[in-house]
Amino acid sequence: MKFPSYLAIVSVAILFTTGPAEAQQNRQRNRARAILTIPEVESKDIICFALYTVHDKTLKLTAQLYPLAEGDSKTVRLEIEKDGQWVEVAKTTAIEPGWTAPFRVADWDDSKTYQYRVSHGSEATYQGTIRKNPVDKDELIVAGFTGNSIHPVHGGDISRQDIIDNVNKIDADVLFFSGDQVYDHNRHYAAWLKFGRDFGAIIKDRPTICLPDDHDVGQPNLWGESGKISTLSGAADGGYSQPGVYVQEVERAQTSHLPDPADPHKIGQGIGVYYTNLNWGNVDFAILEDRKFKTGPAGRVPKQGPRPDHIRNPDYDPSSVDVPGAILMGERQLRFIDQWAQDWRDADIKIALSQTIFCGGAHIHGDANGRLHADMDSNGWPQTGRNHALASLRRAFAFHYAGDQHLATIFHHGIDEHRDAVWSFCVPSIANLYLRWWAPLEPGKNREAGAPDYTGDHLDGFANKVTNYAAANPEKKPAGNLLNTRAAGYGVVRLNTKTRQITMECWPRNVDVTDPAAQQYPGWPRTISQFDNYNPPSWGRLGELTFDIQDPVVQLVDADTGEILYTVRAAGKTFTPGAPKGKTFIVKAGKDAADTTVMKDAMVGSEPQTIRLSR
Repeated sequence: MKFPSYLAIVSVAILFTTGPAEAQQNRQRNRARAILTIPEVESKDIICFALYTVHDKTLKLTAQLYPLAEGDSKTVRLEIEKDGQWVEVAKTTAIEPGWTAPFRVADWDDSKTYQYRVSHGSEATYQGTIRKNPVDKDELIVAGFTGNSIHPVHGGDISRQDIIDNVNKIDADVLFFSGDQVYDHNRHYAAWLKFGRDFGAIIKDRPTICLPDDHDVGQPNLWGESGKISTLSGAADGGYSQPGVYVQEVERAQTSHLPDPADPHKIGQGIGVYYTNLNWGNVDFAILEDRKFKTGPAGRVPKQGPRPDHIRNPDYDPSSVDVPGAILMGERQLRFIDQWAQDWRDADIKIALSQTIFCGGAHIHGDANGRLHADMDSNGWPQTGRNHALASLRRAFAFHYAGDQHLATIFHHGIDEHRDAVWSFCVPSIANLYLRWWAPLEPGKNREAGAPDYTGDHLDGFANKVTNYAAANPEKKPAGNLLNTRAAGYGVVRLNTKTRQITMECWPRNVDVTDPAAQQYPGWPRTISQFDNYNPPSWGRLGELTFDIQDPVVQLVDADTGEILYTVRAAGKTFTPGAPKGKTFIVKAGKDAADTTVMKDAMVGSEPQTIRLSR
């Protein structure tokens, strides 16, 4: 359909937000259809865009439809091109509300690239490409986005063509939208159509991961608290402000194409869960929900400012807000991460995707005078839950890729000491309405030579240990709607499955990323090793292990407690396990699982060994 403007889409969505009676809904659909058939619209274009993933030989694709008129068929077909002919591989029924058409095709041959088309009726089609699994590539490229504001004053409602062009130029393998794809709190469907029209040209041709966040589900902040109904403005008491059916519609639109949930049991109000993993190109992605189970602070923690989630008193006791019973990831999701950390089938690198990072990643909010000591909307709180999440992720040497903060940062996180957990990259907003700055009052310790004062070892507002390496702070007085002065942009992560290097790139808007003269934000690019994601400064090394097979899976187990410290796939035929000093360990290894004990009572400084694992 050819809408004359975004307002035309909005006017459609107004008709879909209310109306409990079926007769009223039918009238609304008819009125919506009348709007859609204005002269600028081609009514045969029923399908707006499509999202897909392929995992474990299963294709899941969700086609997003424009509203159907009463009497229109709800049957939608998925076809692929084989030997010059279109062959139907699946058929589904469009779901209202939301007009989504989810497909699932088992036994998918992911060794080949296919052209696909979604069809409705005799004329309406939408075409794209389902890529083959890029297991033959050394480098997997993941483009990351957050904060798709459409606010016209700050450059939100402008073309995304620069993003489309650059994604195609680098030929990104995966797209990752970490949240706030939609900012309209009452008309998700309308803004979701605009999102698809803006990004459909790249979404249709590559696996795409969308994680709905607070604005997507119609509220300014989100502490999901397992589906509770929120009763406070701002939802700081925990739960959802919009009805559960609205949240279900949003999640169906944004996540029904993801691999099946790891644990499909629903939470309150019939809201589902979508946390799962996606294995693509020998990279194993954990797709997490870091707000769905999180406890709301109001009524649970001592109030330290005008809002229950904001702490303005720098002299407060951080331990006073880490109250018993406060939850971040939730036990069932932590169990999933621990299981995922041990499963290295078809995986060389592991990466965790979630809405936001595990610390308070900004000091100044809103404008240059808006210093805020701590923000409970960040994943720095609750601290105990934050530490549990990081402890689980580092067991897989998992790099963390996220968004939400409006501010691009690189942090190396710490639990018991600085830099003893994983690295994170928070990408900047696509269009940055609400500004933030990383601006500690004291210079960081252990900074790299020549690095800005804001880098180095710090404590965030919750006394969490963090080490900053980059922050794309906006100008103090941004110039109007110029996106680059508002530190807008996106991220690119390059995952090399051969060298195990992870390269982070952070690009401003409206530059050609292939131009050698193009400048990234200060502090980028930065390359780390996969093994930097669990390499505490205080650790030592066991003796070097030499294997008779390539890239074995190695696991370190505490000999006294039986606790698994980590599991990882080695690079090559040698591996020197890192380990705490003064303790004994069991080392297990195997081709695809750590199923054979190869060392007992190992300690830091133990002798090198040659290990035979071939059978």
